[in-house]
Amino acid sequence: MMRLVPIEVGGHTATGVEVHLPGTTLLAITIKDGYIMCGALDVELLNERLKDRKIIAGRAVGVRTFDQLLEAPLESVTDTARELGIVPGMKGYDAIAAMAERPSRS
Repeated sequence: MMRLVPIEVGGHTATGVEVHLPGTTLLAITIKDGYIMCGALDVELLNERLKDRKIIAGRAVGVRTFDQLLEAPLESVTDTARELGIVPGMKGYDAIAAMAERPSRS
């Protein structure tokens, strides 16, 4: 099962994505050009093998709900996210708010 949920963050609407898989649930919250995700996100892969894509993303571990993902400190972030001031230890909510405030790359 998959579920999409609008999530309000600092006056902006992000999209929560929940995917139920056998034995686990994937959670992500995306806005504009970036996203935060549960522990399934491989930040090292994004930084090394997909570096040219300049992905803006952060990873929080041990989360099971959108609220937890927003409240959890980010365990790791991509190099591109770090360039924007999104750093490990920052709450997911603050990271999404920072992504919402930056000009879109489109």
